[in-house]
Amino acid sequence: MNIIKKPLWQISENEVTSEELFDNRRSFLKLGAAALVANSTVVDLLAKENVPPSNLQYKKDPNKDDLVLNSYEQITSYNNFYEFTTSKEGVKKLAQSMNPNPWSIEIDGLIDKPITVDVQDLIKKYTLEERIYRFRCVEGWSMVVPWIGFSLSKLIKDMNPHSDAKYVRFETRLDKKMFPDQARGSFATIPYPYIEGLRMDEAMSDLTLVSVGLYGKTLENQNGAPLRLVVPWKYGFKSIKSISRISFVKDEPLNTWQKSAPHEYGFYANVNPKVDHPRWSQKRERVLGKLFKQRTQLFNGYQEEVAAFYKDMDLRKNF
Repeated sequence: MNIIKKPLWQISENEVTSEELFDNRRSFLKLGAAALVANSTVVDLLAKENVPPSNLQYKKDPNKDDLVLNSYEQITSYNNFYEFTTSKEGVKKLAQSMNPNPWSIEIDGLIDKPITVDVQDLIKKYTLEERIYRFRCVEGWSMVVPWIGFSLSKLIKDMNPHSDAKYVRFETRLDKKMFPDQARGSFATIPYPYIEGLRMDEAMSDLTLVSVGLYGKTLENQNGAPLRLVVPWKYGFKSIKSISRISFVKDEPLNTWQKSAPHEYGFYANVNPKVDHPRWSQKRERVLGKLFKQRTQLFNGYQEEVAAFYKDMDLRKNF
């Protein structure tokens, strides 16, 4: 007898409710037809409404449990991207002036052959796949996104880092013409370029994704085009956008938010309902489109896959 075991990162369909279920009349009509058509068809109609045509070839998540995703409109209209603005609703409009093509990425540090590669050439090297992940912001809101990309571990293996490379450092492009907040200099909201980092074992986790798209098409500018990181068991600010440099380093990188407010943001930033942010509780979260908050899960629900990384660590001190 063949037993099909779904990936551990797949989630159950009752964890996200699309906003259209509440405020889109057409969606209510579609939902009313549930008795006549398969549930997966209804979900497809709801979640993909107003989604531009797919332009990526990828291995699709089978969605065996008929997962209900956050809508494309929600995912692309409510974003943190301080290089443009601190307004979540304002990012989408301002980001339209950004040109993510051509775009090159520098890969350097403790490797034999540092390279600079065009994003499109990099994407062609790997088979793309869809990953449906929870996404939890440190500010207390969350969503579920059907990302498309490839495991960071594949890129790391190809780069063959030296044994003393203990961390991977990421950097967003520094371009004052492209990013208005960068042009404000000393008056900018945060120091630039934006920097993030992962310990090597975290970077090598199969969950850690280099995303180049969502909902079947290339990333929108406001979502981090043309290439971003997605680390689903950590708060969203670890999933750095618009990457221009990846470096293999010996020492722990000082990430941007840790540099800006070390008493509020640590290096690890694992989702942990038992460790509150100084300005808000992390015990519950507001899923975009839901009326009521839900409990936050340790490691955002990916405890079985990643808890071993932190076995001997005090997660209150190493937050």
